[in-house]
Amino acid sequence: MADVNDAMCPSRLVLEHVTSRWGVLVLAALLERSYRFSELRRSIGGVSEKMLAQTLQTLERDGFVHRDAKPVIPPRVDYSLTPLGREAAEQVWSLARWTERHVDAVQRARSAYDEARAS
Repeated sequence: MADVNDAMCPSRLVLEHVTSRWGVLVLAALLERSYRFSELRRSIGGVSEKMLAQTLQTLERDGFVHRDAKPVIPPRVDYSLTPLGREAAEQVWSLARWTERHVDAVQRARSAYDEARAS
């Protein structure tokens, strides 16, 4: 049985991939629909081409993303979620939405903390 608290548990690496900065955003975007690489890059502000390619490759390897390369000219590659990826995306998207709703409270807490430390 997997135990994320165990230092050698392989679930830690999966958790890292799913909850990484770009992993969350890629999974969330793909919840909407399939994307071509350039479309996905435009929809996720701030991600470099290199980081997006690495993230997609990692998520594909883990079984969360399906890469569909069509044999046409010019080449067309579409990315979509697998059933496992959809389940993971729904989980991390819930956390992302929670974060959006509570960012003001977090910022207030940070300010209070910083004020208390400065005194």
